[in-house]
Amino acid sequence: MLILSFSTGTEPGKWFMRFRERTHHGGLETLDSDDALGEMLEGKAQLALTRLPDARIDENLHVVELYSENPGVAFPKDYFLAAEEGDVDPAELQGEIINWEIPESGEVNAAEVRAALQIVAANVGIVIAPRPLIKVLSKKLVEHRNLKGGKKTTIALVWKKSEDNEEIQDFVGIARGRTANSSRQQTVKRSAREKTLAKQARKQAEKPKGSRSNQGRKTPRKRR
Repeated sequence: MLILSFSTGTEPGKWFMRFRERTHHGGLETLDSDDALGEMLEGKAQLALTRLPDARIDENLHVVELYSENPGVAFPKDYFLAAEEGDVDPAELQGEIINWEIPESGEVNAAEVRAALQIVAANVGIVIAPRPLIKVLSKKLVEHRNLKGGKKTTIALVWKKSEDNEEIQDFVGIARGRTANSSRQQTVKRSAREKTLAKQARKQAEKPKGSRSNQGRKTPRKRR
């Protein structure tokens, strides 16, 4: 059984499904958390799908970066930008009350972003944060757009080097796009009967359409 904590704003459902279908490690338990890395460091999970940068990352941890998040800006529904499409230029936000924004360190506190979005929903100020996080936390209470030139964040898998194992490596492989046919993928074991049936099905599929086997049939004699 693999226990994985994943950060609010990430959507790893397809990886969860593939891990459960392709592997035989006893299943997968998942924890949705505002602090996925903290859950893993405290021993509540073996693997964390977390947001970087994070000052707690050190040489004792394995880190595999997966993708980047665009920065976004959240604003009230009646804000003047609500009627416009496309990315927002920071110059358009001059003079606005900023309830929360990505700090110089780049670290994101999901709990603080959640609280700040409640203020925006009350028609006060704006929030600048990773757009996927804004999308999940706002629940349509506010409008949001991509922000030009803002700080990007990175989603990564992180785990302790001392606890590295086959389960973690299989999940990392799936997240990085490893297919079910990869030799490194630990696939679900099949019985001898299942293997035989699969082999027969492959042979049948390989036969040209319309062809018929003559094996075991006698050639009729010509009548004189």
